Formats: sequence, C-alpha cells, structure tokens
Amino acid sequence: MKQVAFTRHGILRGLDAASKSNTSEGRFGRMFRTLQKAEFSQEILKTLGDQMVSEADAVPTPEDANPRDDEENTGIFAGYTYLGQFIDHDITFDPASSLMKQNDPDALEDFRTPRFDLDNIYGRGPDDQPYLYFSDGKKLLLSSRQLTGSGFDNNVRDLARNTPDPKDTGATKRAIIGDPRNDENVIVSQLQGMFIRFHNRMVDLFPEEPIEKVQQRVRWHYQWVIIHDFLPTILGQEMVDSIYPSTDEKPILEFYHWYNYPYMPVEFSVAAYRFGHSMVRPEYRLNTTLPNRFDIFSSDPATSLTGFREFPSPWAIDWRLFYDFGNNPNQFSINRIQPAYKIDTSLVNPLKNLPPIVATQVANLAQRNLLRGLSMGLPSGQDVARAMGQPVIPDDLLKVGKANQDGVKDNKPLVSLHPSFKNKAPLWFYVLSEAQQVFKNNDTPIRMGPVGGRIIGEVFFGLLDGDSHSYINQHPQFTPEKDFLNSAGKFGIAELITQAKLA
Repeated sequence: MKQVAFTRHGILRGLDAASKSNTSEGRFGRMFRTLQKAEFSQEILKTLGDQMVSEADAVPTPEDANPRDDEENTGIFAGYTYLGQFIDHDITFDPASSLMKQNDPDALEDFRTPRFDLDNIYGRGPDDQPYLYFSDGKKLLLSSRQLTGSGFDNNVRDLARNTPDPKDTGATKRAIIGDPRNDENVIVSQLQGMFIRFHNRMVDLFPEEPIEKVQQRVRWHYQWVIIHDFLPTILGQEMVDSIYPSTDEKPILEFYHWYNYPYMPVEFSVAAYRFGHSMVRPEYRLNTTLPNRFDIFSSDPATSLTGFREFPSPWAIDWRLFYDFGNNPNQFSINRIQPAYKIDTSLVNPLKNLPPIVATQVANLAQRNLLRGLSMGLPSGQDVARAMGQPVIPDDLLKVGKANQDGVKDNKPLVSLHPSFKNKAPLWFYVLSEAQQVFKNNDTPIRMGPVGGRIIGEVFFGLLDGDSHSYINQHPQFTPEKDFLNSAGKFGIAELITQAKLA
C-alpha cells in the first residue's frame, strides 16, 4: 500500500471523505483511524484562535530584571524552538509544483521522505543539484558575505543567495538551499548555515571518504542530537526511555504502526508537533553587540527577524544566547541564555498577524492550526486520550491563556467560549493544555504531556526505526566522535555547533 505523507503546506486528496478502516495504517496516515472526527463550526474555532493569541504583548521584561519574564519556560531554551522547526522541515515537505496544483489542487506527490536524513541540507545531491555544492561535489556552499557581531564565532557567513534581476524591483535575495522554508526567519536561516558548516567540518576531518560516507556521519550525529538532546528537552527523559529503553531493543510503539513504510500521521503534523508555536518569543536578542532585541515578525524590516531576504550583516547569532554551552552567565544578564516561552494555550501577538510572505489565507496562526485540524478530520483530544488509556482532563481544567500566576486567576475555561467544546477540545489545543497542567509556579519546567509527548515520541522513533539507514538500525551502538563530546561526555546541539564553527 503506497503511503502519502501529509505536510503542513498541502491537503491530502480525498482525506475528508476517507472511510473508516479496520487496518492500523490506512491510506492517509492516521494513528487513530477509528476515532470520530471532532466537528466544530469554523466561526467557533476562529473565536478560540483569536482568544489564544494576545491582543498585545506586554513589553518583555529586561534581561537584567529580577524577577524575570513570567512567560519564560525554565526547562527549555529558545534555540529548541528553531531546532524543532528545522527538524520539521527535514521530515515534511510538499513538492507539488504550481502546474500540478493548477491541474489538481489537492494532489500531493511526496518525493521527499519522512526520514531524519537532512534532505533539507543536501537537497537531491550534487549530481542533481550541483549549485548547492563546491565544484568537488563534497562541500556545501555558503555565501562569501560575512556576518558580524556574534562574539562566539568569527566565521559566520550568510546562506548562498540568488541575485534578482534588477528589473524586478520587488524581489529579495532568496537563499539557495535544499529547503527554501529554512530561510523563513533569521534564526532558522543561521541554524541551516551551522548544519552546512557541520557537514563541511566532516569533509575536512575525513577528506578521503566519499560524500555518501560523510553524509552518513553527519546524519547519524544529527539523529543522536534528536534522541539524546531534543526529545529529552521537549518530552522529558522518562517519556523517551519509555519508548526507547535500550539500544539493544526496538522502540516500543503502541500507537504508531505501518505495514510497508512509515507515514506522516495527521495527529502528529497537524496537532501534536505544532506545540512549538506556543514557545515562540515576541523578541530575541541575537548577540550582545547589538543594543536591542528584535521582533520575530513585524512590518519593519529593520527590526523584524522575518527571512527570505539578505538581512543586515551585524545580525550574526551568538548561539550562547540560545543553547547551553556549559558556561551559563547569570540569569539576570543580557548575556544569559534566553528561555523559550512556555508550552501553553497562548501564542504571542506577532503570530496573530503573520506577514504575507509567511501567512497563507489566514494570518492568525492559532486560527490556521485549528481550521487545518478541522479540515483534516482530527478527533478530539479527549477521544485520543481515551484511546491511549490516559486520564481525560476535566473541562474545568482546560483553560485558554498563559501558564503564569495571572493566568491561574484569569484564564477562562474552554467551554465558556461555546458549549460545543464540552468534553470535546481540538486536539492541538488539548495537547497544549495538557502540558500546561503541570504549572505550579514560574520555576516549573513545562514539557509535553502524556498524549502529545507520546504521539511525538512514537512518530520520531517510528521514523527512525522504519529507516533502514538510520543509526539505530545500522549501528545501534553508534556514539559521536570522541573529540566532539563536551567535558561531561555528552553530545547535543551545542556540541554540534561547536564543531561546525571550526569549518
């Protein structure tokens, strides 16, 4: 049975008309195929989406203030928001051309596989896309344009970019990379650059190896980061261990199954994995040489981190402000690591009015997520929880708003917006609220809960287990290069970046 992967940029042909099946997989990639679709009116979901996004964010607390910003998550640093976005772009993609969409708007042919194989870096390889590579067909290209201000890395360069025709006065310099979405904002753009440099670092260290072997080394280190850094940070180590307890065993997959090839479940791509939208901060400090923080999205290109353009050269990222490199400065300092915002049922105001270059037909990101879940026929969060054998969160605890002390007092129950939400919450909202349930005070780390966390964990490990080229299949005892480990013997995204900046 051919599997068709869902991506956040496409709609699967015939999905709404798909009948129930007694198979565990089904054509359209559902983990819980027998569960009934949760029905809501579009207007009710738009109201909920409007309530989930702040009318206006308060001015973020200065970094040197005590107490700190009460929307910050003590358990997750800001860089993991964009590592999650980078990973998403690796495993989901809609390659349908404009011609295909004209001929069949709902068609989706996926030549990109749902695997952790970095095809967003490598594209289709040096033979098919030689413009991504050096003339030797091994190293990946970056721009010669230097980015400055990092203080951490003196060799930051922009992504390779096109030169628009001067007659096209509205054109911008788009990145020439394996996945154009990784130029969506300044942060993920520079993270793409670090992965390119990590590949080039491997070429320098193993110059005699063919590119296929170098790519394998890079991919296995990347997969190690996912298993040993990203997933424990987002899900918690206990959840990771419950799914992958030992390298001597196969992952324990209770709900994600396939017959021939792993597929992309809509419960994952349309709901659970959109947790990162709640983690976005309204502003970020890129480096400590710039006096101000920058808006994640705004209409002013001088202050907005919106991508798809050649941004100012002093905007080099100091990654010590995004990940833990083992020398954390005082938490009340402009040199501190910026935390992500909490996983909860609120999004920051810039996500209410996405710029046209990012938004599609709906500029409010919360509304867009909720409406897409409706169009994909997702079951309710409560029904999924029951199917997974998890206790169902009572209606009076499913609240709309921020996980802070003001939210504890002021957040309204979901059912107060409309009675149709009684014992029936949209799945995306439910997994966000599930994470929010652990909040006690501002020192509480908030990670994904048992429903959202299990869906994400099983899909991640399922994709790895279903990929015959992943390290958990080819070399379960693989460990990163010894010289790459930190002083505690660990390798994560910070150590990957440390190696990348040597290239």
